[in-house]
Amino acid sequence: MIFSGIKNQDSGIGLYAGSHNSYTKFNKLFDKVIEEYHGHGLDGKHVSDMTCEGLENAEFAEEDAAMVNSTRIRVGRNLANYPLGPGVSREQRNEIMDKVVEACGKFEGDLKGTFYPLKGMDKKVSQ
Repeated sequence: MIFSGIKNQDSGIGLYAGSHNSYTKFNKLFDKVIEEYHGHGLDGKHVSDMTCEGLENAEFAEEDAAMVNSTRIRVGRNLANYPLGPGVSREQRNEIMDKVVEACGKFEGDLKGTFYPLKGMDKKVSQ
């Protein structure tokens, strides 16, 4: 659970659940970290809101908006039927990537974009 945090001390918390049951087996540690870091206590309930209403963004003048060349989405959760990050195999990671790329490939309009895998990415594209 703490290996990444020890090896990467600039990573923030650096505490990762290696499996679903880690949250119950090590609940005293996880509950404390989640409450202090996220402000989400044991009695808190998750509320899903998949709309854009309520999002707060900086106001950009039109000429300033041109400075945004790309954005990045960090996927920090797992898909059902796959282990959490530390327990997933290379084959499973590739399956997950394929599923996410397929799902994102269905985006249209201003959500449409290009997927660039980190491995094998051209250095110019990376820059």
